[in-house]
Amino acid sequence: MTSPQTRTVGGSGPGAASDSDSEEEILGLYRAHLSKGRATVAELFGSHMEVSSQGAWLDTSDGERFLNCGGYGVFIMGARHPIVMESIERQLHTHPVATRILLEPTVARAAEALVSVVPEGLDRIHFAVGGAEAVETGLKLARANGYRRSVSMTRGYHGKSIGALSVTAKEVYQKPFRPLLPDVTHVPFGDTEALEAELSAHPGEVCVILEPVQGEGGVIIPPKGYLKRVEELVREHDGFLILDEIQTGMGRLGEWWGADLAGITPDVLLAGKALGGGVLPVSAAIAGRKVFRPFDKDPYIHTATFSGAPLLMAAVQGSIRAIREERLVSRASELGARLLPAIREIALGSIPELVVDVRGEGLLIGVELTEGGLAGELLIELFNHGVVANHSMNGSSVVRFTPPAILTDGEVTHLLDSFELACRDLVAKRAQMPEGGN
Repeated sequence: MTSPQTRTVGGSGPGAASDSDSEEEILGLYRAHLSKGRATVAELFGSHMEVSSQGAWLDTSDGERFLNCGGYGVFIMGARHPIVMESIERQLHTHPVATRILLEPTVARAAEALVSVVPEGLDRIHFAVGGAEAVETGLKLARANGYRRSVSMTRGYHGKSIGALSVTAKEVYQKPFRPLLPDVTHVPFGDTEALEAELSAHPGEVCVILEPVQGEGGVIIPPKGYLKRVEELVREHDGFLILDEIQTGMGRLGEWWGADLAGITPDVLLAGKALGGGVLPVSAAIAGRKVFRPFDKDPYIHTATFSGAPLLMAAVQGSIRAIREERLVSRASELGARLLPAIREIALGSIPELVVDVRGEGLLIGVELTEGGLAGELLIELFNHGVVANHSMNGSSVVRFTPPAILTDGEVTHLLDSFELACRDLVAKRAQMPEGGN
């Protein structure tokens, strides 16, 4: 393989983005006004400042370039896709924010576009901004329809607002904010017997929320037929099903939705991340007419000032158009089928004693290491070789790749070369450690 340019984390170059910005000054502002912990994370990656992006690439103030395979699933069409940008720029210069009193065509057209790509029967939409807001909307729809108990999956991730946090089964995130919502139970992902026990104990009362693939859980792929069986159990026991596709939707898994792969239709489908085209934050809760009836009956029962803002809706229209016109769903499937075995071969060949598993679906790929610290080290080594990836918040030992579906052959080569070099450097550095050292 050809060797991409090597970078060394910890170094810094002359600030090129702005004469008034320096890495140390921005770090100081983070510590003073944002988060000391976030500043510490930035320092681990050399305190680089990201200042521009285009397509699959991220540029820093010191002139470095990185292939962006991170972003937590946002960049399925890369950064600043021209179709998305054109749609947003046109709206920005005409009518970016609406009164929410008069008719506004952009939100209607965005809803029409989104309904055209979701499972049949889901034809009502509440638009929001963040993913957690969409989760809250789904949970409120369940409550409004009489479902007061919730079941979510261990290692599942749904956000950190109070309702979303209640169904995010992670002690470290929940503990400081208890008490959370009552009557929430967590069962193992993939365990239909445990789920059936909860549903049968409370027929007609239970809302089940889960992801088709657990992204933040560490790219956990369910057993074959699991989602179909979940849907069957929910229907058998008169339950309510929310499918959280905030990370997995919009083509990430090689289909528009994980629901399509499984052949199911939930009561509520949650979308986000890529819905804004990698430019603006947008999320949505999409439901059928019967489920949405409480919101139809009273338009003020669940509202938000920026729900359906024209500028955000222009991004939704642009993103769906870009995915369709450039066949990015099938491209994600093709790239995933190429990348997953290649990444697995490199990992098992270069660091076999450090790897537990390499798994994925479409362009959601996880490399599980034997311990969390190794995942952090591998992320840094990847960065040293020009690739940004992510850790997994509910699976700390998993390095997660979420590359865009627009990768060229050269960019695929760069990713694989960088991964191989990162693995080799990880082994070399660990070999230099004192015995028993970390």
